[in-house]
Amino acid sequence: MEGLKLCDSDYRFMLVVWEYAPVNSGELARLCREKLGWKKSTTYTQIKKMCEKGYIENTQAIVRVLVPKEQVQADESSYFVERTFGGSLPGFLTAFLGGKTISEKEAKKIKQMIDEHIEKKE
Repeated sequence: MEGLKLCDSDYRFMLVVWEYAPVNSGELARLCREKLGWKKSTTYTQIKKMCEKGYIENTQAIVRVLVPKEQVQADESSYFVERTFGGSLPGFLTAFLGGKTISEKEAKKIKQMIDEHIEKKE
């Protein structure tokens, strides 16, 4: 599955699934009513839709995740940076920080992440 992008309602639904899966579909309908204000029929329609898209499976009334949250977040982030900033991470960071400050702990973590992803010339 390539280019994992979800509309807002799909993403909100998947947040519930990622938090509670594996979960009985009836229980998921209850959770979606509680957390999203959805009717039972809306939840069952969404389950079918997300199964067809390959994000979840619903076997014997148990809903299981097929695509992890981190994978969707990575694809969504890449798409956003590419579309909005022409793929420029420095451009994204400049806009994101926009005059804000970050803690030394956050800066250290970001530097560590960058170091782990630097291309090594051979």
